[in-house]
Amino acid sequence: MADGSLTAKRQEIALLRRLEERILWLASWTIHNANHLRESRDGLKVGGHQASCASMTTLMTALYMKALRPQDRVAVKPHASPVFHAIQHLFGRQSLDKLKAFRALGGAQSYPSRTKDVDDVDFSTGSVGLGVAVTAFASLAQDYLAARGSVKPESMGRMISLLGDAELDEGNIYEALIEACKHDLRNTWWIVDYNRQSLDATTKDRMFTRYGEIFEAAGWTVETLKWSKRQREAFERPGGAALKAWIETAPNDLYSALTYQGGAAWRERLTADLAGDADALALIATYKDVDLGELMTELGGHCLETILEAFERASRDDSPRFFIAYTVKGLRLPFQGHKDNHAGLMNPTQIAELRERLGVVEGEEWDALSGLSSAERTALKGLVARAPFAVANDRNYTAATVATPTADELLSAVGGGGEQSTQAAFGKVMFDIAARKDEFAGRVVTTSPDVTVSTNLGGFVNRRGVFHRRAHEDVFKRRRIPSAQVWSMGETGQHVELGIAENNLFIALAALGLTAPLFGERLFPVGTLYDPFIARGLDALNYACYQDARFLLVATPSGLTLAPEGGAHQSIGSPLIGMSQPGLDSYEPAFADETAVLMAHAFERIQAADGCSTYLRLSTRVIDQPERADEAWRQGVVEGAYWLKPPAPDARLAVVYSGALAPEALEAHAALLEDEPGAGVLAVTSADVLHRDWTAAGRSRWTDGARRVSTVERLLADLSREAGLVTLVDGAPATLSWLGSVHGHRLRALGLETFGQSGDLPDLYSKYRLDAEAVLDACADLLA
Repeated sequence: MADGSLTAKRQEIALLRRLEERILWLASWTIHNANHLRESRDGLKVGGHQASCASMTTLMTALYMKALRPQDRVAVKPHASPVFHAIQHLFGRQSLDKLKAFRALGGAQSYPSRTKDVDDVDFSTGSVGLGVAVTAFASLAQDYLAARGSVKPESMGRMISLLGDAELDEGNIYEALIEACKHDLRNTWWIVDYNRQSLDATTKDRMFTRYGEIFEAAGWTVETLKWSKRQREAFERPGGAALKAWIETAPNDLYSALTYQGGAAWRERLTADLAGDADALALIATYKDVDLGELMTELGGHCLETILEAFERASRDDSPRFFIAYTVKGLRLPFQGHKDNHAGLMNPTQIAELRERLGVVEGEEWDALSGLSSAERTALKGLVARAPFAVANDRNYTAATVATPTADELLSAVGGGGEQSTQAAFGKVMFDIAARKDEFAGRVVTTSPDVTVSTNLGGFVNRRGVFHRRAHEDVFKRRRIPSAQVWSMGETGQHVELGIAENNLFIALAALGLTAPLFGERLFPVGTLYDPFIARGLDALNYACYQDARFLLVATPSGLTLAPEGGAHQSIGSPLIGMSQPGLDSYEPAFADETAVLMAHAFERIQAADGCSTYLRLSTRVIDQPERADEAWRQGVVEGAYWLKPPAPDARLAVVYSGALAPEALEAHAALLEDEPGAGVLAVTSADVLHRDWTAAGRSRWTDGARRVSTVERLLADLSREAGLVTLVDGAPATLSWLGSVHGHRLRALGLETFGQSGDLPDLYSKYRLDAEAVLDACADLLA
């Protein structure tokens, strides 16, 4: 029986090796077709990273064909995209047409994309390092749902990242590692393709042991897959210890160079370096050149037995695993080991040699099983069909729609008029949400990078608690020490407290904002941070939006209005970031009621089929609240603008403002009325939504053949064509300067163009020309 099992295992390994060769072939051919066979109309190199694919093929074959389960989720190394698409093709989830159109419009994407690819992409990758970190936060999101019974124990998946060793230079990985340690991370595998080469060079020798030490210190189990079964057997022979020691101490660049040069070069160097060791020389002599080259380069990351044994060990518990899989970049390709192979492409002669070596029939290159016998084809198809991951299963879920609060419901939290800030209004709304007993409130999850209290989330957390898999006692409460923050910590908590790293905030929002498609459960994530520090996590914010993650981002306080804090905390360009970021509606309300209306709108957008995420730029400035005559303003708030003070017919002047500078706009307007009684005040709540609507309306006239009038065109049509506009924003003046192009109005744009400094508001507004006097000067200039 034991002999039969051993024979079956050997047969399966042999089949896996053959399948792995064909995956390598299909990935290589996909890239070759895109660069050498498909028509090139622009003369640009298409690329595709054949060497990076070759170093990952064995790992991905073992993972997808044996270890991966339907509930597991994978972030694939960006440069291994062709391998991923080839494997998906074998599973019947990627079409041949998409492979043929790799890196062309409508084809398989350069790097795996949730929104652009049609096959089974769990996490988009491309900006290196971010796809690694998101798996940690996806695991945290899974634990959050599991604590509520939304993910059953038997359905818990592993969140897996396949990464290149050069990605370990990215600092965001270690920020995520620290957070993972704080949150007692589990069910996470990070598998490093440790080929010791980056785009420009080989990696530093001193890093051989450091990575494992770092992850062990963070509580991860480290598995180092350095030696293949063939190498381990050779090392057991007389002279093998010396051969192993030589590899252990060989510099990366020397090892890579010999790998490229091949068996004869290996023999020459080893014979010279081990000249005094008769056993080692005798061992080397037993191998032909080609076999010696294979022995020296078939490292653990290219050995199916070694990889599968490691995956099997890791599957026995849920502790986080860090696999360091030693590989050779470009193994089995003509440029294996060459320091310039990152962007290398096989030429037609070289791809023909690979085709012949693998037994693929010329003219049948797109058939992954070409040239195989009928029995072998059947066996390989059976192997793919039996893979746990091949189970017929739609892994992209649709969550049930949840009733969200209406604008009227949220407005009740900020009623009463008087003076308020938009940041305080946000806190009041969140506090009221925390008191609700409905399903929506139970699905709200908040997070913040150590600024929970100072961004007015403290009241929500007092009512709903902090999430952690293990309950923690509030020592201050037990010892009866008074504190405004009564934060219970345990599985029922709805706030995820993060350290002060903005990258982690945005990657956490990405993971929490993807729970609907990943786990079938809708969450309503709300993340807060200081507005000036959006730029610190901008790559991660873009990454979250690129995947169509859904969340509400609240950035506060903002602008020069954060007066005493000084220039380092006074944001300038963030309104332009909001305008330029796809997948994110950016708003800057001035008043509390606008904030409440926009929050209701944002929660609707989170689960709308054509929705997106929302960014609110808020302020701590306390200002008088307007008295509303009716509800007509609400639609304008959502659409991006409305007349706070409507202009008279054919008015010659309008003051246009965004956000916290409303008082300055109104003060200037009051002074203007004596000379310009028809002047209006336009409140712009979203330059982003307003501008996008305007450009879309313009495009529609050419692409749809239908004329549509945009919101801003309609609003500004109330003015004379000869009227002037003065725009005012606590940020880059370009945010609103485009308004002059809508109807050709003359315009003066006021805003912040230099770094601010500490001061009070009267001094700073005067110095940086954001006060009412500056508005009046600009009006006078337009009317001169």
